[in-house]
Amino acid sequence: MRLTPVMEKFILHWGEMGARWGVNRTVAQIHALLYLAPEPLPAEEIAETLAVARSNVSTSLKELQGWNLVKISHVMGDRRDHFVALADTWDMLFTIMEQRKRREIEPTLAVLRQCVLEMEGDRDTPKEVQARIKSMLGFLADLMTWFEQMVKLPRVTLIGLLKLGAKVGSFVAKGAKEG
Repeated sequence: MRLTPVMEKFILHWGEMGARWGVNRTVAQIHALLYLAPEPLPAEEIAETLAVARSNVSTSLKELQGWNLVKISHVMGDRRDHFVALADTWDMLFTIMEQRKRREIEPTLAVLRQCVLEMEGDRDTPKEVQARIKSMLGFLADLMTWFEQMVKLPRVTLIGLLKLGAKVGSFVAKGAKEG
């Protein structure tokens, strides 16, 4: 696959952003390449296009598949596996959010719940610390409830909410006054 300067810029930046988000730079670059690719690509072509080792591509593709961001695709007349990324940005967002929820938030909620249970009758942990742990638990639980509600909304509603931006605050303020 031939990359234009704009494509290179996008792929390199996606790799930089991935590194800032805790994702291996090559994994993020492969994701960006597959996102831009007009058709599924075999691992060999990914390695050649990005000038990275084939073994690194294989490992990175497995990680992207584990995140459900990349799928295997088969091409008629070619026995090799080809790879394709989610092309819809909303699907990509919700997939990443769901994976982060499963890998990061749910384990954190479990630990916070355990901490709250262990704090019952705990005279050593200061009350202020107990309050902060309970506050964090409540916040993350509320955030996950909100997320579960948002992913069930129709796409057109989500786009409308996104475009409303801060204006949504005036609706919430009106509802609070009426309630």
